[in-house]
Amino acid sequence: MRQSFFKNFFGQATRTFVSSRIVRTAFIAVSLLAPVTLAQAQTVASLPPAGQSIHEMGSAKPIMGWVKFCEKYPSECAVNTAEPQTIELTPQVWKLITSVNQRVNSTVKAVTDMDHWGVVDIWSFPDDGKGDCEDFQLLKRRILAENGLPRRAMRMTVVIDELGEGHAVLLVRTNQGDYVLDNKTSSVLPWERTGYVYIKRESQAATGWVSLGGITTSPTTTANR
Repeated sequence: MRQSFFKNFFGQATRTFVSSRIVRTAFIAVSLLAPVTLAQAQTVASLPPAGQSIHEMGSAKPIMGWVKFCEKYPSECAVNTAEPQTIELTPQVWKLITSVNQRVNSTVKAVTDMDHWGVVDIWSFPDDGKGDCEDFQLLKRRILAENGLPRRAMRMTVVIDELGEGHAVLLVRTNQGDYVLDNKTSSVLPWERTGYVYIKRESQAATGWVSLGGITTSPTTTANR
């Protein structure tokens, strides 16, 4: 069973590892824990222009890869309704979000699940340094949550990308609008500026998904890189 050993993004002591697989995981973790310079992050002197919040339109059927992921990592899918639904966006929080997005994008190698595991779609953490779109975003959310951001405000989201394929991004809901963390770009963009068609996202009320009204027939996988 693959297990994530990523600790606090800004550095914590790492444990001693004994197996070769865990050593590889530790190497990735050290890379992610390295300090992030201002040159690597988006400008944080001022906050990004306020955007819009995307509205949900009823319930939606979840991706099967997500269902199996939740069976393995139930705490990653649980919704704590005591948490806020949006993040208060400050320059420090914006720096954290953009830094995590860039660091994960530059550290994890993008491969399809078919090339990686021999299956069409599997949601997990890129513990061996490889993963496809949802794996990138799941890791970003884990790191951001470990740094104090409410998981409830960070929702896995399914879109149709520029190639007309199913793709997973992380929708970060803030008091200034919804922003997208994406492994295809290291810029954190307002959702309405990505060019994607938004299909559905994780619910903020319970473990499940809600429709975003993009199209009537939604993808069953998010199998691209």
